[in-house]
Amino acid sequence: MSVEQALKERSNSSCELCESKENLSAFEVGPNKDVHSDNACLVCSVCLDQINDHSLIDANHWRCLNGSMWSEQTAVKVMAYRMLHALKKEDWAQDLMDQIYLEEDDLNWAKQGVTDEGDIVVQKDSNGTTLLEGDSVTIIKDLVVKGANFTAKRGTMVRNIRLTEDPKFIEGKVNGSHIVIIAEYVKKQ
Repeated sequence: MSVEQALKERSNSSCELCESKENLSAFEVGPNKDVHSDNACLVCSVCLDQINDHSLIDANHWRCLNGSMWSEQTAVKVMAYRMLHALKKEDWAQDLMDQIYLEEDDLNWAKQGVTDEGDIVVQKDSNGTTLLEGDSVTIIKDLVVKGANFTAKRGTMVRNIRLTEDPKFIEGKVNGSHIVIIAEYVKKQ
């Protein structure tokens, strides 16, 4: 029996993290030496995309972890731990992190997949849309540029923005000058 078939049987053909029944696939919970259903979980495409790219994380989607973190399957609990760690700035996620229980070996396995870039920085525009490196944005408020003799006018397009380590700011060029802009004063195109 294939790993994916074993996972479908084990999970009753639903995502082991959020219980969706759509677009399911096996996800190997690394690092492991062998591919086995004990080292994998069945996840939907929504969970998989966010596991692989934390900039896409929708915190509300992961509220499902309050159920899956109690799974009998260690791989599922490990993934719940890793995603809760990625969401640790959310109060509810921190509460769940305080409740989750993993044996010492399982906790070590869970921590192997956690990068302490775990404090993932996500910049959002004035509408709450996630900004990505290289996006184009429009300034929505006249901004006086400190250290320069101009004001970045409302409606000015800033192309190919760069993200900073601070979620409040982005960088871009306006009037040929490289400036730092408050993310909440822009709108993604």
